[in-house]
Amino acid sequence: MRGKTVEDNWLSQSRGQENPTLKSAIFEQRKKLTKLGSGLSKVLIPLIAGVLFFILWEVQFFHTIFRLKTYQLPLPSVIMEAIRENLNTLVNFMGYTFLEAFLGMLLGSAFGYLIALIGTAYPKWGKGGLTIVVAFNAVPIVALGPIMNLWFGNGISSRVAIITVITMATMAVNAHKGMSNVNPLSLDLLHSYAANKVQVFRYLRIANSLPYVFTALKINATASMIGAIVGEFFYASKGLGYLLSNSIKVAQMPLGWACIVIASIVGIAFYLIVEVLEKVFMKWHPSERT
Repeated sequence: MRGKTVEDNWLSQSRGQENPTLKSAIFEQRKKLTKLGSGLSKVLIPLIAGVLFFILWEVQFFHTIFRLKTYQLPLPSVIMEAIRENLNTLVNFMGYTFLEAFLGMLLGSAFGYLIALIGTAYPKWGKGGLTIVVAFNAVPIVALGPIMNLWFGNGISSRVAIITVITMATMAVNAHKGMSNVNPLSLDLLHSYAANKVQVFRYLRIANSLPYVFTALKINATASMIGAIVGEFFYASKGLGYLLSNSIKVAQMPLGWACIVIASIVGIAFYLIVEVLEKVFMKWHPSERT
C-alpha cells in the first residue's frame, strides 16, 4: 500500500492536477518568466531602435531623405569627436546650466505648492490665484528673458527667475488637484473623529497630493532644463545655451550638437533622479506596490 501511495502521489505531482502546491509553484515560475521577458523587451526594443537610428544617421540616410549636408546635420562620429575635444568646457558649462535648472525648479515647485495649499484652504481665492499663475506660465520665455534680465541682472539670478515662473504653474495645478480630489469616505472618517482643518491637510490632503506632486516634478525636471538653455540665449556669458548660441553663430555645428547631446543627457538624468525619489518616498502608494 505504501508503494502504491508513493506511485500515486508521484503521478499526481507529475500531472500537476491534484497537487495545489505544485500548481502554485508552476504558476509563480511562469509569472516570473513572463515578467522577465516583459522587462527584457522594455530594454531591448528601445535599445535596438536607438542603435538602428544612429546607424542610419551615420550612413547619411536622413541626409538623403531630407536633402541635408553634413555641415547642416553633423554625423554622430563627428559630434562625439567634438565632445571629446571640448569635454572640459562642456562639463563646466553643463554644471552651470544644471545649477540654474535645479535652483529654479526648487523655487518654482515650492512656490507652486504653497499656492496650491492656500488655494485649497481658501477655495474662494483658490481659482483666482491659480488662474493668475497659469497666466504667468503662458508668457513666452523669449519675453521673460529681457524682463528678468532687467530685474535681476545678467547673472544666474535672471535664469533662475525664468525657470521659477515656468515651473510654478505645473506644480500649483497638479498639487491643487491632488489636495482637492480626496476620497469623500476618508474625509467623512476624519470629520467623524473631530479632526480640524490642519489635521485634515496633514493626514489626508497632503498625502493624497504626493503622486500629483511627483508628476509635476518630473515635468518640471525637463522644463527647467529647457528654460535654462533658452534663457542663456539672452544676456548670458556661460552655460550650454550660451555655448550653443555662439556655436551656431560661427557655424561650428558639431560643437552646437555636442551641447544638445550633453543637455539631453543631463535632462534625462534629472528626470530619472526624480523618478527614483518617487519610488523611494511613494512605496506606500498602490501604484508602486503593483
